[in-house]
Amino acid sequence: MRAVRFHQYGDPNVLTVEDTPEPHAGPGQIRIKVQATSVNPIDWKTRAGYLAEMMPTTFPAIPGSDATGVVDEIGEGVDGVKAGDRVFGLAQGTAAEYAVLAAWAPAPDAWTVEQAAAAGLVSTTAIGGLDALGDISGKTVLIEGAAGGVGSTAVQIAVARGATVIGTASEANHEFLRDLGATPVTYGEGLAERVTAVAPDGVDAALDTAGSGSLADIVALVGDSSRVATVADFGAGALGVTLVAGNANATANLAAASRLGATGAYTPRVQATYPLEKATDAHAHVQGGHTQGKVIITL
Repeated sequence: MRAVRFHQYGDPNVLTVEDTPEPHAGPGQIRIKVQATSVNPIDWKTRAGYLAEMMPTTFPAIPGSDATGVVDEIGEGVDGVKAGDRVFGLAQGTAAEYAVLAAWAPAPDAWTVEQAAAAGLVSTTAIGGLDALGDISGKTVLIEGAAGGVGSTAVQIAVARGATVIGTASEANHEFLRDLGATPVTYGEGLAERVTAVAPDGVDAALDTAGSGSLADIVALVGDSSRVATVADFGAGALGVTLVAGNANATANLAAASRLGATGAYTPRVQATYPLEKATDAHAHVQGGHTQGKVIITL
């Protein structure tokens, strides 16, 4: 099969499209013929070697953490899915013609292939982060990094749960946040004053999706570290903040995202799409930062 691979850590140019053996579904897994995959921050950070000590890579490696496609192989013990079903989910090495998923859910008919490819890791991460905040219905929630893949997903899901959402982003992304249902504010120095101006009664809870070093300021703004969660700041424990793993409760979270997608309450946002042969450009795009939603690679 064709796959994107890298044989050493480095910049996006270490990625090449090569022929490699097909994977096969083991017990509790399914294999899909991949239609599209997305580029997540963990993908380019792994390729660049930033996570080498925490998550050593065996070379050659195929990047990619999530994908959408059509089921073509079902492992032992798997029920509720059949060959030909269109699903989205999580795996390792998804920038390839075939991928073996460990967690998945039906891709809603309302989603395009690109949207389904965008939903995997960001939806389970966003839902896990919001779950850590408890019941947010009727509450005001601040989402840091609201224009990115996880952030834009969290905004939509928080709104669907009945929250009033304030989202931080650069000014260029403010209209994008309004379209998602959030009140936008600019991130950075002076955040507390800007948030107070739009939420004079205060903020009940906050989710940090950016990991930009603002967590202490967010805790001070909310006033209680137990009502703050992050999916991106590994120094959270020192502040008493919950750090949520992106793949925790993946099966349940993907199913919840699928249901929200089917009702129209959640539509994954896609900024750009690249063919497999342009995976280098897709990685460079995401690594450059300031994305609106997700960057997709199609097959």
